[in-house]
Amino acid sequence: MRISFEEMVQTIQKAFELAGLSPEKARKCATIHAESSRDGVYSHGLNRVSRFIDYIQQGWIHLEAEPSLEIHLGAIEVYNGNLGPGVLNASFSMHRATEIAKQYGLGLVALNNTNHWMRGGTYGWQAAEKGFIGICWTNTESCMPSWGAMNNNLGNNPFVIAIPRKEGHVVLDMAMSLYSYGKLEVTRQKGQKLPYAGGFDAHGNLTDDPAAIELTRRILPTGYWKGSSLAIVLDLLAGILSKGKTTAEIDKFGKGNSVGLSQVFLAIDPLKIADQNFIDQSLLKTIEHLRNSTSVNETGEILYPGERSLRTRQENLQMGIPVDETIWEKVQKLANKQ
Repeated sequence: MRISFEEMVQTIQKAFELAGLSPEKARKCATIHAESSRDGVYSHGLNRVSRFIDYIQQGWIHLEAEPSLEIHLGAIEVYNGNLGPGVLNASFSMHRATEIAKQYGLGLVALNNTNHWMRGGTYGWQAAEKGFIGICWTNTESCMPSWGAMNNNLGNNPFVIAIPRKEGHVVLDMAMSLYSYGKLEVTRQKGQKLPYAGGFDAHGNLTDDPAAIELTRRILPTGYWKGSSLAIVLDLLAGILSKGKTTAEIDKFGKGNSVGLSQVFLAIDPLKIADQNFIDQSLLKTIEHLRNSTSVNETGEILYPGERSLRTRQENLQMGIPVDETIWEKVQKLANKQ
């Protein structure tokens, strides 16, 4: 089953308006959710709508809240998100980072007391569309064990780097876990196995069964001990730079998944450093170098970060966005409640 992009936006917007968001905020939140599904990140698009509304109803998301400036220091700004909608807070923060970068060449905005930003890549694409390099990351509640631990004591702390490119932006969007829980959910719903073992089952064995990993919640860090270490320092940087909560403190906050988070947004104007021709040639030579490599299989391609998302976007805009019928029906009901 496929749904047009605009129909998805309109349906989600109706659901958000009925949940209490203003038409303007509902439209922006709906567009960001639909864009995630459009680009193939289904777990953080349409699939997250009902959870977002549940958090509103729980009182964990403050619909009228706006980011408030706490610190201004040259090219650095620190904001309190006031537990407002995470996607709106994050979009605001990357916008501010790009505005600061117009003046200084680099802008850093740190955000405390915010909520789940859904797909982190959204804010990388946002920066790249304006011609800026975008770097951002968030911490989360504990959802994976650090290397060598039995219990969950780390966030998977998604990390994004985006580099603008005329032919298609280079966008890295990755969690510090080998697979996000959203990826596990989507893979399970399709009745599929993971390409590689992504965590431990109830017997302590590595497994490619997403349901078994969801049950234990013992997901593997990306790169094992390396991803574990990177998750730790990203958490510390987010907490320190924003004067916000680290994962240890978020766990004690006790308000559901990804509430009260700390985030950092960096924007860099590459044209303050190099001319457009140099930038274009650097990108072209690197991508050609990758493409000229020998693939491990005859039909395989070597893609740059973000290329698959761009292809999925083009396909889904042309053919419609694939949806899980049960999830789509649930969102339609939320949009049509009287």
